[in-house]
Parts: sequence; structure tokens; C-alpha cells
Amino acid sequence: MANKAAAYFKLLKFRLSIVVAFSSAIGFILGRPDYTVLEVVLVLLGALLVTGSANIINQVIEREHDKHMKRTAKRPLPTGQITVTEAIVYCILLGVTGLVILAVAFNWLAAGLSLLSLLLYGFVYTPLKRISPICVFVGAIPGGLPPLIGWAAATGFLGVEAWILFGIQFIWQFPHFWAIAWVSDEDYKRAGFKMLPFEGGKNLKTAIQIMIYTLLLIPLSLLPLQFGMTGVTSAMIAVVCGVLFLAQTFYLMSTCSKKAAMNIMFGSFLYLPIVQIAFVLDKI
Repeated sequence: MANKAAAYFKLLKFRLSIVVAFSSAIGFILGRPDYTVLEVVLVLLGALLVTGSANIINQVIEREHDKHMKRTAKRPLPTGQITVTEAIVYCILLGVTGLVILAVAFNWLAAGLSLLSLLLYGFVYTPLKRISPICVFVGAIPGGLPPLIGWAAATGFLGVEAWILFGIQFIWQFPHFWAIAWVSDEDYKRAGFKMLPFEGGKNLKTAIQIMIYTLLLIPLSLLPLQFGMTGVTSAMIAVVCGVLFLAQTFYLMSTCSKKAAMNIMFGSFLYLPIVQIAFVLDKI
């Protein structure tokens, strides 16, 4: 029983799901400064469950391909710890519960956007991974939606502020995704996934692409200040983080090495939460 429960928890991809849920909470707090703790908990829970559901769709579709990759071969579905039927039932239960929480506790706009995110990630991005590198662009859409969903839950509409939050997280997805794809290139190729641009090459062209998208984050991160969402302090923090993040891409361009790509990958994990927390602390 304990092993089964652990397998279900692993299927949720909790660490990834909680990061997504965190971004939704950030958007909610920025959209509703007079929030209550209960409201933030409900946003986190709803986003966590919907994201977990999307992750399960991904794993059900890719269960045979996951067997060929070192980092995914021991997941519950490839190992048979959980059957496909059990995973589908679990997926539906999580997804419906999460959508109901968002619809009832907040509004249908937040729930509808969450459903859109789930469908794009599970049924468009996931199969595209084996077809074309355009999957990264498609995947960046549901990847950028969480703070916008949080804002929608807080306000009931999508103003320019919501799209700014979406834009920052959307653009961030590209250096984040491509750095991971660079580091895991051999694994991805074994599974037939096409994640890197320019025909999957770990080359200067790809490194330049990563640099350009990282550079775009600097002016984008200043827009919350421009539109009165946050103050000067968070803008300065965002610029410093953006410059440091950008510096890592120059190392990749000069070496085209796995080590440099790994630095960008870890840098991307740090950049987004630091900048988002700075926005919230400056707002409150």
C-alpha cells in the first residue's frame, strides 16, 4: 500500500507541479493585494491538481518512450507500478477537482484558462515533442499561463498586467527548455524527442537563440514597474538577475559545452522564483 501511494505521488510530479502552482499564487497575490491565506491556499491547491493532471496525461502518452531515457525509465508507468487505467482515473480525479476548486472558489475564467493549459500541455505539446522543435513554443504557452491564471482568479478579467506576467514567464520558458534539452540531448534522442532548435543541434546557433530570449527578459521584467504593478526595488532585482542570467549564455556561446548549458538550466530555476518573489514583496 505504501509503495502504491508513493507511486501515485511520483506520478503527480510534485516538485514541478508546486513550482507551477507557486507561479499561479504569485499572479493571484499581485492581482489581489488584500488576499486571505485561505484564498492563496485554494489557488495553490487548484493549480497543483490541474498541473498534476496534465503531467499524468504527458506520462500516459509517453510511457513507452520513457522506457528509453535514463531519467524517466523508473517512473511508475514504465515500471508497471501503476496501470494506464489507474493513471487515467487518477488524472481525471485530480483535473476535475482542481478545475472545480478554481471555478467555485474564484471564477470560470480562471478555471477555463486552467483547462486550456491542461489541454495544450497534455494533448498538443506532448505529441509534438516527437514531431518538431516547434513543441517548445507550444509548450511555452501553458508554461506561461500560471501567473495569468492567478491574476484571473484574483480579478476576474485579463488586463495588461496579466499579460505582462504571462510574457515574462513565456519568454523564460525558452532558455529554460533549451538548456534542459541541451543537457539531456542524448536521452531525448533515444526517445525520439526533438526539443532543440535548428535540427536539434548543440551548436552556436542554438546558443545564440538562448541568449536572445534571455536578453528579452531584462526589458520585460521592467514592465511591472512601468505599469505600476510593483516598485523600483523589485525592478532593480529583476535587472540584476537578468544580467547574471544573460552572462551565463555568453559562456555557452563561447564553449557550446554541456557544463555551460547546465549552468543556464540551474540559473533558470533560480531566476524566475527570485524575480517573482521580489515582485510580491515590493507590492505588499
